[in-house]
Amino acid sequence: MSVISISHLSRYYQVHQKEPGMIGSLKSLFVRKYENVKAVDDISFEINEGELVGFIGPNGAGKTTTLKCLSGLLYPTKGEISVLGFDPYQRNPKLLRQIALVMGQKNQLWWDLPAVDTFILNKEIYGISDEKYNTVLRDLSSLLEVKEILKVPVKKLSLGQRMKLELMASIIHSPKVLFLDEPTIGLDVLMQKKLREFIKEYNIRFKATIILTSHYMQDVEELCKRVIVINFGKIIFDGLLSSLVEKYAPYKKIKVLFRKYADPKKIDKLGTIDSFVFPELTLNVPNKKVNSIASVILRNFEVEDLTIEEQQVEDVIAQVYTREGK
Repeated sequence: MSVISISHLSRYYQVHQKEPGMIGSLKSLFVRKYENVKAVDDISFEINEGELVGFIGPNGAGKTTTLKCLSGLLYPTKGEISVLGFDPYQRNPKLLRQIALVMGQKNQLWWDLPAVDTFILNKEIYGISDEKYNTVLRDLSSLLEVKEILKVPVKKLSLGQRMKLELMASIIHSPKVLFLDEPTIGLDVLMQKKLREFIKEYNIRFKATIILTSHYMQDVEELCKRVIVINFGKIIFDGLLSSLVEKYAPYKKIKVLFRKYADPKKIDKLGTIDSFVFPELTLNVPNKKVNSIASVILRNFEVEDLTIEEQQVEDVIAQVYTREGK
């Protein structure tokens, strides 16, 4: 069942263009020139119930604009949007009680007060019963390991602790749909890992539908089977992450440490030599042939060590941005 549906969504902005200097400033008082910027340009996709989808792209690609349209904060220039059967821009209370937008760079917790005060305020805003609130508070604080800091003033907490509580404040009403915009930004490696574990657990436990944007490819790699790649406001890929890697990284690297010198001409027949300074060799080979070629090397040459390396997801995504952005 489709929970999120976008059909030919476009969102344009008019940006004022001013010539430099005093003369330019004076001219702009009488004649203003504007340029249309296509933040999102005719995109379409659907997301089913319980899916956790990575929505990735470089800075300025249109990710946050799309999430703001989905959550009703921005009105689309063109196209249609449906979230849980509602038009988000109408801000229907029934929809707002079932969605949440979490932005890693935005704060809602009060600096001088403990986070639990914000939770209580959100409880009243969303009309949550005492019984449900206490149950959700207990479950979330246990999952996020924040029981001991709920009553500590926010200003005395670390960035990682604050981010956990910001996330908790955003989902205290147990939303069915989560829009996560860079939720791990600025956090250390350990805290990123803990937040990823929580997002995965929340997705499974509540069958929540989640769209995740992140510049940390490890977030996407560990959490998302499906990815939607956007660049310059247009979708350039929508499918399995494994298919994306296979499409844009058709080669693997075989690294060999030889015991005795090997003739490069014999090796060159097996693949493309990336580098060879005896005793170390790096060979690029097609994914489908990597095992058979590794076996040939081990049978025909005196080898001290051999390793097969996958191309990093970060490198694959960089290739996608570069190749499709031209």
